[in-house]
Amino acid sequence: MKLVYFAWVRSKVGIAEEDITLPDTIGDMKTLLEWLRGRSDGFADALSDMTSIRFAVNQEIAELDQPISDQDEVALFPPMTGGQ
Repeated sequence: MKLVYFAWVRSKVGIAEEDITLPDTIGDMKTLLEWLRGRSDGFADALSDMTSIRFAVNQEIAELDQPISDQDEVALFPPMTGGQ
């Protein structure tokens, strides 16, 4: 799986992207985020408030129950604001 981090999420986790082998126990976004929170203090900080983070699977906005696999690209980013 390719994980990509944007904006302040990237700053807190300390990397822009990485390739991981998805543990067998992870099958959706919710369990991925729980697993990521346990990786380091930076991940725990970045993912501590789920109202302040958004995610996409294969460049499509996703919800917590979105199924994921090793072939997916997952992006984590702060909420975006639009123009006028």
